[in-house]
Amino acid sequence: MSNVQVIEKPEAGAVALEPVRSRLLAELAEPASAAALAGRLGLPRQKANYHLRMLEAHGLVRAVDERRWGGLTEVLFAASTGGYLISPLALGPAAADPERQRDRLSASYLIGLAGRIIREVGGLLKRAEASGKRLATLSIDSELNFRTPADRAAFAEELARTVAGLAARYHCGATTGRAHRLVIALHPCGGDEAASARLTLEGG
Repeated sequence: MSNVQVIEKPEAGAVALEPVRSRLLAELAEPASAAALAGRLGLPRQKANYHLRMLEAHGLVRAVDERRWGGLTEVLFAASTGGYLISPLALGPAAADPERQRDRLSASYLIGLAGRIIREVGGLLKRAEASGKRLATLSIDSELNFRTPADRAAFAEELARTVAGLAARYHCGATTGRAHRLVIALHPCGGDEAASARLTLEGG
């Protein structure tokens, strides 16, 4: 089972985002019954069971075991994965698209790229899992501090030159090999936007 499930269908996204069902997904990192979940969330058992069945219908949870108590059967459910992301595919044409952004240095363009990564890698992961194969990817995530904006600009320029040279060295042309997408992003960290930056290298 993958550690991430990318939700592509709008109906499944709406089900996962409903507040009670979202809490149920978080609780189901470990298997639990409708009765146990109802007790934790302060819900009637019948309502907890209804929400679980909705999640199950969209492939977000699954029945993993059964327990028999006298003449009753108690079903244990578990989350289908370790975490969930909603793909831009769920929004259709309204989703952010980097191709519609003219300013390649804008935060909007960066967000569009992030959405495209989720859309493309999510689809590739689903096909790889269906065929029993591992999807080859590369991710590098680092944090660095710049003394001045000038240092940041110099770093960005040198990084661009280095990556361009490396790509030119290994790129074998459009008619041979398998195409891969490389995205490099630099943005302030959430904790201290004035002093920190995060470098992320994604390849797949």
